[in-house]
Amino acid sequence: MHRRTVSFPRARSAAVASAALASAVLAGCGGGDVSSTRTPVVVGGTVTIATASETPSFHPYAQFGSALAPYAYDSLVTVAPDGRVVSGLAGKWRAGATSARFTLRKGVTCSDGTALTASGVARSLRYASDPRNRLVGARAALPGVPFTVSADDATRTVSVRMASPYSFIERTIGLVPVVCPAGLADPAVLDRSTRGTGPYVLSGYTSGGPYLFTRRKGYTWGPRGTTNSAAGQPERIVVSVVPQESTVANLLLTGGVNIASVTGPDRARLTGHGLATARVPTVVGLTFFNERPGRPLSDPVLRRALVGALDRKGLANVATGGDGTPASHLTAADSVCHADVAGGNLPAHGAVTALDTTGWTKDARGRLVKHGRPLRLRLLSSADFGSTLPAVAELMAATWQALGADVDLVSESRNAVMQAMYQSGDFDAVVGSSPGPPLPAQLVPYFSGPPPSRGLNFAHVANRAYDRSVALALRAPGTAGCADWNRAAAALFRSADALPVADGTGTVYGYRTTFAVAPGGRIVPTSIRLHR
Repeated sequence: MHRRTVSFPRARSAAVASAALASAVLAGCGGGDVSSTRTPVVVGGTVTIATASETPSFHPYAQFGSALAPYAYDSLVTVAPDGRVVSGLAGKWRAGATSARFTLRKGVTCSDGTALTASGVARSLRYASDPRNRLVGARAALPGVPFTVSADDATRTVSVRMASPYSFIERTIGLVPVVCPAGLADPAVLDRSTRGTGPYVLSGYTSGGPYLFTRRKGYTWGPRGTTNSAAGQPERIVVSVVPQESTVANLLLTGGVNIASVTGPDRARLTGHGLATARVPTVVGLTFFNERPGRPLSDPVLRRALVGALDRKGLANVATGGDGTPASHLTAADSVCHADVAGGNLPAHGAVTALDTTGWTKDARGRLVKHGRPLRLRLLSSADFGSTLPAVAELMAATWQALGADVDLVSESRNAVMQAMYQSGDFDAVVGSSPGPPLPAQLVPYFSGPPPSRGLNFAHVANRAYDRSVALALRAPGTAGCADWNRAAAALFRSADALPVADGTGTVYGYRTTFAVAPGGRIVPTSIRLHR
């Protein structure tokens, strides 16, 4: 087993690749948690929030801009912590599998003071969905089905019509941040400023952080009609970049930050200190296999053998740093249509015995060979995706080495891993960590359709059973298609197209601060309250 470690500046991420983008844009689907504390609130004041990575662009449709978008941008609808779709910019709406209609609230204004119109919303959605704009964040969040948008300013309605059925129109298109006309007139300004209707406005930043957001006045169209003037809502929000979780924990204990997410072992020392907490279900160790023609794992028998050889319980223990539970799905426990699908469909150890039927044998040195060529695998991981993931990859590599594979175990930065996934294609397996997309439909571009640069299917998956079940599921609105969505996931597991390692949780902590979180750990801006 070869080991090569490349050092880069740390910038942890809660999600792997563009799946993170969908989760960030669509956070709020299917659950969440609310922190609590009993001390009096502070009028005005500043709340400091720690984030693990820098924001190279504040464009809400850019690859990493969606994470901070909710502070400055609203969507047509939102999803409450209990999973129900509630009002946002739209006060009324209705949606099926082929169309949706949203009616805007009266009195919504952009941060420059101009009124938001239905035609302005339609223009924003068209811009986000136009493939010529190459907006990675928007592409990851929007339906993988073409659609058209029309508007009627007189009735304040925005209408969406799909080219083919799509189950979750309101939970995808309805949740995309709306950019005001001033931002669309010159989209370049969105990299370093905000042009939205949200409760805050970006008012200062440095390239490596911190990022300062200042509260708007007169905001009355938040989720379920929440305003921007509740007692305890901070006047300023400072987002500070703190890559190391151990440092984050120290700052939480001393009040150096008010809100931060911690997923690793530092959580143990935060217990019992009076911090507000909210738990976030996650999927740890979501692993993809490169099925590009010419790569060894394009062989499904080999993929199934490698997955079947793994000790899933042992991997889960390493992934969670304790008594772990093997993952039950590709999505987190609070996602729409979640069920225990993995256990009964992932290959078992017996899959190893099928290797000789496709020409894999062991040479005198115990190596797996086919047509005289030894099996060599390049296995990528990154501590930037989660502190335990390099150890998970190491255990996988040791198992595959014992099976006869020559494993090049590589630990890289987040950016280097994503470059291998989406550009060079130089990997055979990659281990990541994700809160899991909130909708099963959000997985489709990663397991179906074209590869980069025309699509998101970086692993070159081609699974006809998955595609058939997805086609059926998309015809049913909302959760009516859950049985077909889970049959689709089962098809991926049977073919060993992906392996989620463990069901886990992260924790968002608050120091003298309360808040609500959506799936993926995103803070709901209008829920933040500063306490004494």
